[in-house]
Amino acid sequence: MMPAHEGDVNRSRRNRSPESFVTRPVTIDPPRPPTPPSSRSPAAAAERLAALKKTASREYRQQEKTKRQEERRATRSARRTRPWYLSVLWWGGLLVLPFVVLVRVSVWAYSAWSFPTWGALALGVSLTLCLVGIYGARLSARLTGKARVRLVFTRFALPVTLAYGGYALLYLSSANAKTEEVRSYYTSLHPLFRLALSTAVLFDRDLVVTDLRRVPADYVAMGLPVYEASLHFRQADGYVHAADLRTIGRPAWRIALLTGYFRSMGFRTLRHVGTADHLHVSLPTRE
Repeated sequence: MMPAHEGDVNRSRRNRSPESFVTRPVTIDPPRPPTPPSSRSPAAAAERLAALKKTASREYRQQEKTKRQEERRATRSARRTRPWYLSVLWWGGLLVLPFVVLVRVSVWAYSAWSFPTWGALALGVSLTLCLVGIYGARLSARLTGKARVRLVFTRFALPVTLAYGGYALLYLSSANAKTEEVRSYYTSLHPLFRLALSTAVLFDRDLVVTDLRRVPADYVAMGLPVYEASLHFRQADGYVHAADLRTIGRPAWRIALLTGYFRSMGFRTLRHVGTADHLHVSLPTRE
């Protein structure tokens, strides 16, 4: 005879139907992401350092930008409070500077560094071109927000510099020459002298050239002894190195300014009386 509890188990097994077995879906857990490196690991330290450097660089750039803006505002404020005559001197100096560089550098290279004539002229023109280009780039940046350096140099600085150089070397107005003969001799004057003379005419429209090239017969006709070393004669380089400028009827202060200009540019000046009172200006030769 079976025990009572075993009979109960068998009866329960027999009474089970297939529907009593329920199929449960099997779930698969997704792969776990890799565990981030410990905050004490070298990789984490390097990441933090790179992030700190990036943040510091961004903050530094922002501080520099703010500093520049404050400096510009302070400069504008100082300009507004600056006396008017200092502003006139400042802008006048900026206007005159390219002409000073063009003439002075050319004469200095010719006289002190023994550059050939056209080499000295090329050096002066090149530096003037750079200066005019800087002016144009600053103006462009102020007006449009962009310097446009290449465009300024090719469309503005180069044409302006070359145009002025060509004008100075080839042209003397009849209003600035005593006679047409003097005007016709203009291209026989040394190129650097022509550059300096044209610049003087640009700022002194009443300047008059009374004499340029001479020959010994001219001294005889004027009743003067022939001066063989005169720089009014054509020199070994093929150019005349002297010019006479009118002083009669001109204010003393204008004559003084003209004299100071030529001396500061590296020329020699002498006021004397030959046939009339005049200012004799010469470019020393290198012989």
